[in-house]
Amino acid sequence: MLCYCKSQKEFSECCQPFLAREKKPSTSQELMRSRYSAYVLGDGKYLVETTTQENRYENDIALIEEYSRSVTWLSLEIVSFAEDMVEFKAYYRDTEGVAMQHEKSLFVKEDGMWLYKEGIIYNSKIERNIPCPCGSGKKYKKCCG
Repeated sequence: MLCYCKSQKEFSECCQPFLAREKKPSTSQELMRSRYSAYVLGDGKYLVETTTQENRYENDIALIEEYSRSVTWLSLEIVSFAEDMVEFKAYYRDTEGVAMQHEKSLFVKEDGMWLYKEGIIYNSKIERNIPCPCGSGKKYKKCCG
């Protein structure tokens, strides 16, 4: 099975070892991709564990899991990245239709482990002429738009 993060790698060779705590992401992009897969799978514990200590709240686990189950995750697009930053667009379907979260995530490396620090959320709209995030192969405007 291909990985949820759309890396075109097998899940077992991409995000699964991180989510199973068998391996640590070696780059901020690997961490970002594994965090997206954790949202798809509703793994709130992994998401909290991979957040910096000052922003880590154990009480968020249940809220994250509830949110993850309330939407259907469709796809992830990496817009740009640097050593400590990943800009992405995560597409999902909720009760109102297809939506997107466009964020620039900032990461830090603590004790040899990459952690999510904070994100800058952009108020972006889904472009009408992109391939539809639902995977139909049609343009967004002719499908879910």
